[in-house]
Amino acid sequence: MDLNKNEEIFKESKVYMPGGVNSPVRAFKDLDITPPVIKKGNGTYVYDEEGKEYIDFVGAWGPMILGHCDEEVVKSIKDTSEEAIAFGAPTELELRLAKHMCTTLDNVDMIRMVNSGTEATMSAIKLARGYTGRDKIIKFAGCYHGHFDGFLVSAGSGVMTEGIPGSAGVPKDSVKNTLIASYNNIESVKDIFSSCAMDIAAVIIEPVAGNMGVIPAEKEFLYELHKLCKENATLLIFDEVMSGFRVAYKGAQSFYGIKPDLITFAKIMGGGLPSGAYGGRREIMEHLSPLGSVYQAGTMSGNPLVMAAGYTTLKKLYDNPSYYNKLESLGDLLEKGVKKVAKEKGLNVVVNRRGAMATIFFNDLDAIRNYEDAKLSNTKLYASYFKHMLLKGINLPPSQFEALFLNVKMEDYHIEKFLEAMRSWEPVNNR
Repeated sequence: MDLNKNEEIFKESKVYMPGGVNSPVRAFKDLDITPPVIKKGNGTYVYDEEGKEYIDFVGAWGPMILGHCDEEVVKSIKDTSEEAIAFGAPTELELRLAKHMCTTLDNVDMIRMVNSGTEATMSAIKLARGYTGRDKIIKFAGCYHGHFDGFLVSAGSGVMTEGIPGSAGVPKDSVKNTLIASYNNIESVKDIFSSCAMDIAAVIIEPVAGNMGVIPAEKEFLYELHKLCKENATLLIFDEVMSGFRVAYKGAQSFYGIKPDLITFAKIMGGGLPSGAYGGRREIMEHLSPLGSVYQAGTMSGNPLVMAAGYTTLKKLYDNPSYYNKLESLGDLLEKGVKKVAKEKGLNVVVNRRGAMATIFFNDLDAIRNYEDAKLSNTKLYASYFKHMLLKGINLPPSQFEALFLNVKMEDYHIEKFLEAMRSWEPVNNR
């Protein structure tokens, strides 16, 4: 049988890259179909090697909030590349982005640029340990903070999709100081603090979880968590790699009204290029080398192309607050529409959404509040749904435990096309 171009490329990719991919979820391992090999993107659309057009609700897993190849972002990259690609030296471009973030975000006095979300979170943990002189951290089951060894315990997304409880290659010593609490359950956190409060350097949390599907933290839960950390001189770290600049320009902390000690960023802040950062209170950040004793470095940190794309993206978002009103309107239209279609089809779904990120859980529960709830979702039904939507030209996350993302180039008719595709699906409810 002749292969199409997508199949040819993916088949050859498996010879040279494990699973044919550079990040596991892209492989569509449990879907029995070849993933489209994407060639180009424009605004709300992406196109595969066969030329097929898809309305894109993945958005590079979150960064493309301005849509693909935004003209101003592309121009900033092109203009910068004429003079600068990499130096490993101070540049005005990194100052410009750092100053913009520190002056437009709440609770960020100083910031350190890195190259990925994983690098941001692992560095924030190291800083918290150096600042407090303590070793243990608390994370929440289902929250994914990157592939750093100390985080690969009860992580979300990829390991949920793959059915892996953790990861091979992670020594027990690497996770012995990672303690696991239940999301949206303050009693589980209090139980940990009651046994070892003076050993806990930090609590790290996604205030809007996106890697067990979208699950927003409940306000009272976050308030109590913040209070508990303050009482025990434990740092509270908000992982806003996904939610930062997406659920609101100032991130999740802006509508919870809670000030974490450290915050991590990535995705949107790089305008689509590899990026990351962590920031917070000056007294904590000044513990970083060369001012303090906590060492962290990176050859490509503050890369000129990334700084240019990031600044252009964040400046555009900051100057256009109406974008967030539009995204909320689109999200509301999607959420209500999906619920209506599901009801028409007799399907049990829970739609969790915060602003421009959402997950449709095929789940019999009334609400999805944590990792244990999310795990009850019908992944086979989601797989059937995903494959149908892809055939109809709707690009969705290939996992029940991921978020879909909206962008400012979308209009109501893109949402209507999504709902129209969903209406034409004939679900087979098999677990």
